[in-house]
Amino acid sequence: MYDLPIFQVDAFTNATFGGNPACVVPLEEGFADDDVLLKIAQENHVAETAFFVRRSQGDDDDDENDEDFDYHLRWFTPEFEMDLCGHATLAAAHVLRAHLGHGSFPIRFQTASGPLAVDYQQDGGGWYHLDFPSRRPQPAELPDIISQALSHGPRIVLKARDYVLVYDTEEEIRNVTIDRHTFDQINLDPGGVAVTAPGKEVDFVSRFFTPQASILEDPVTGSAHCSLVPYWARTLGKSSLNALQLSDRVGQLKCEDRGERVQISGQAVTYFKGEITLTINDKLGGREN
Repeated sequence: MYDLPIFQVDAFTNATFGGNPACVVPLEEGFADDDVLLKIAQENHVAETAFFVRRSQGDDDDDENDEDFDYHLRWFTPEFEMDLCGHATLAAAHVLRAHLGHGSFPIRFQTASGPLAVDYQQDGGGWYHLDFPSRRPQPAELPDIISQALSHGPRIVLKARDYVLVYDTEEEIRNVTIDRHTFDQINLDPGGVAVTAPGKEVDFVSRFFTPQASILEDPVTGSAHCSLVPYWARTLGKSSLNALQLSDRVGQLKCEDRGERVQISGQAVTYFKGEITLTINDKLGGREN
C-alpha cells in the first residue's frame, strides 16, 4: 500500500465553497500508469485532478527543455486526460506555495499544452497569474445537436477548442438551460461550450458546459478564457478585462490579452489536505506502508 498527499483547493475565489474545486496530488517518483491516475480522478469526483512531478524525475537526460521548467503537470477529469486546465493549474501552484514551501516565482510547468508559468502577487489578497496560450475563436456553424439542446440560441457562433456562443445580455447567460439528454448525444472531447455576454458590473460573463461529462456545468473554466479573452479584448477594444463565470459557485477572474498569450488571474483557498492510501501494486511516488 502507498500513501499519497492530497489537497483540495477552491480556485478562482477567495472563499471556501466558491470558485471551482480541484484536487492536487504531488508525486515524488514519477507518474503512474494513466489508468491509475484516471481512477484517482474518478474517486475524487471533482472536475479536475492535477498531478505533478518535480523536473528531472523520470526525464530523459538528453531532454533539451529540461532546464526550462520546474514541474511536469497533468490534468485528469473523471472521464479522460485534459489538454489544458486553468483552475487545476492555479490549484497546483497554490499547493506548492502554501503547503510545500515553493517560494520562488514564477513556477514553470511542462504540460500537454507546452510550457505554462504561474506567478504570484501577495498584494491585494494574493493573486496567481497564469500565463496561457491564446486560442482566438473563429466563426463556425453550430451543430444541430447543440442548437437543439440550448434553451435559446446565440447571436454569434465561434470556435477554437471550445464553441464560444455570444449573447447580448448577462441575463440571457444566467437563464441558459441545457437539455442534457440531447446535449450528451455529441462528443466534443476534450472541448465544451462556453456561453458569454457583456457583463453588468464586469467586462464579460460566461458559463461553460461539457457534454458526456459527469459534471455538466463547470463552475469556473480557466482554459475557456484562452478564447474568451482575445474575443472580448478585440470586441471591447481593451486588453485588461474583469470577468465573472456565473455558475452557482461563481468565479472571479482578472484577464489580460497579450497577443499570442493571455494572462488569467485568480485567487485560491485550501478546502482540505490529507492522504490517500492506494492498495495497488503500482508504485506512485508515495510513502510505502
